[in-house]
Amino acid sequence: MGTIIGGVANPTGLSTDAAELARFYEDGYSTDASQAALYARWRALGALAKADHAIALCARAGVRPASTLDVGCGDGALLCELHRRGFGGRLAGVEISAAAVSIARQREQIDSVEQFDGQSLPAANGSYDLGVLCHVLEHVPDPTALLQEVARACRAVVIEVPLEANLSARRSSKRRHAAEVGHLQRLDRGAMRRCVERAGLSVAYELTDPLGLETQRFFAPSGAARSKATATWAVRAGLHRTAPFLARRLFTVHYACLCLPGG
Repeated sequence: MGTIIGGVANPTGLSTDAAELARFYEDGYSTDASQAALYARWRALGALAKADHAIALCARAGVRPASTLDVGCGDGALLCELHRRGFGGRLAGVEISAAAVSIARQREQIDSVEQFDGQSLPAANGSYDLGVLCHVLEHVPDPTALLQEVARACRAVVIEVPLEANLSARRSSKRRHAAEVGHLQRLDRGAMRRCVERAGLSVAYELTDPLGLETQRFFAPSGAARSKATATWAVRAGLHRTAPFLARRLFTVHYACLCLPGG
């Protein structure tokens, strides 16, 4: 039975079978060359903020990992960004998609990349100082189980998810997009903290962040669309700065936290 968190489990209707999920993400890396290049740039852009968040959270807790495991590493964009910043020590990744593993293995910045089944990690207890789950838990049928498995293999865990239990994300266009990218969970902050607690961890530090300007404008095809995206970013960034709770209720922000064992 999958864990229901955030009030909405599997809002997309996608299968939760591990083999079918693997095929779904395999297709995501099998687009034509122009599409592949576009989404590679998109993932590299996203890696900038993800690295910002992971490094900031670890710095607040004094966590200086000599080894890091990125669970659901995709094409390795985040690991490459961590390497560029000299953070994380020995860098490893695991990923459900064979196509993504093939791409990530070509990146010399990453020490090792393995394919896994989305549930069990090929690592002994406490093998890594830091585990990273960036935009992964919203894609899995049982977030608590995967988080427990990462906590088994890693001494500390950084999580990042989009908080999509909000007014804007209820729109039909947003629900269709969530289905297209494979979101099985629609999360809020309270649900994520309960998931962390059920996994036997505690939140040491946390942060929320609205989409950055370049992210907001990335898929804008025209000058008018870019102007609209810029205005949206300005309004949302301002509201998030002055009234973060209200911002989370109205639109999607990214939530990141550093989790440590026990209470």
